[in-house]
Amino acid sequence: MEIREATPEDWAAVWPFFHRIVAAGETFTYPADLSSATARDWWLLNAPNRTVVAVDDHGTVVGTAKMNNNQWGNGSHVASASYMVDPDHAGRGTGRALCEHTLDWARRQGFRAMQFNAVVATNTAAVALYRSLGFTIIGTVPEGFHHPAHGYVGLHVMHRPL
Repeated sequence: MEIREATPEDWAAVWPFFHRIVAAGETFTYPADLSSATARDWWLLNAPNRTVVAVDDHGTVVGTAKMNNNQWGNGSHVASASYMVDPDHAGRGTGRALCEHTLDWARRQGFRAMQFNAVVATNTAAVALYRSLGFTIIGTVPEGFHHPAHGYVGLHVMHRPL
C-alpha cells in the first residue's frame, strides 16, 4: 500500500466511500446529506495541513486521512486527524497505516500531541485502534452523538503525546 498526497483528481475515487460512510451516520458528525462539493472543501486541506490517500497495489484508492492543527493560536501545537477507509477494503490494515502516517507527520511538523475531538463510543474498532497506538480517552461527552441504531451515545475525546 502506498500513502501519498491527495490531489483534486483523487476526489472522484474518495467521494463514493466518503458519502457512504457519512450517509450511514454512524461515525462522523458531518450532515448525512453533505454534498460532494462541500465535503471536498472540508476534506482536501491546504498546506501546512495535509490530506492523503491510501492506494492499494492495483491503484485503487482504499482510504484517506486529513491532518491538521486541532486549534489555532495558543492551541496550535496539538494536531488532529480524521480517517476514512472504504468499507469494501476494511480490516486490511489501511486504517492503522493511515493513523501511523498522520502521527509521523505530526511529529515531523513539531506538534506536541495529537487529539481526536469526536470519536463515537460505539465505533469500537476505531477506539481499539487508537488505544493500540497509544491514545487514551480523556473525556466523553455523554450522549454527544445521535447514532441511527443505538440512539444517543457518548462522544470520546482521545489524546496522545508525541
